[in-house]
Amino acid sequence: PPPPQAFTVIDQNRDGIIDKDDLRDTFGAMGRLNVKNEELDAMIKEASGPINFTVFLTMFGEKLKGADPEDVIMGAFKVLDQDGKGSIKKKFLEELLTTQCDRFTPEEIKNMWAAFPPDVAGNVDYKNICHIITHGEDKEGE
Repeated sequence: PPPPQAFTVIDQNRDGIIDKDDLRDTFGAMGRLNVKNEELDAMIKEASGPINFTVFLTMFGEKLKGADPEDVIMGAFKVLDQDGKGSIKKKFLEELLTTQCDRFTPEEIKNMWAAFPPDVAGNVDYKNICHIITHGEDKEGE
């Protein structure tokens, strides 16, 4: 069977192996253009050999093993947070969610902004989203 979409999204040149260029292109597609070679090398070195789909799954599984789901989700948002401010522009997040992978419908976007309203500057506090996804909403006065 063909590898799932997450793998093929990273395997930009579709050769079945994730290499340094694939990682650089993936970061670039997420708006992070100045990734250092050392950073990419370190990621590639985590694998015992070429990163095919099986190796990718194993590495991914090891990263998640014993991980706090909040840390995992937070890590995904941090990749999108180019400025490291702890928030993402509403417009950027909405564009990603409606154009990539499992696309959000206008209704799902509306519900998301109702649950997680951006601030007046249009920033979305993803730490709050991660906390609520993994712990549920804290009731007032607890």
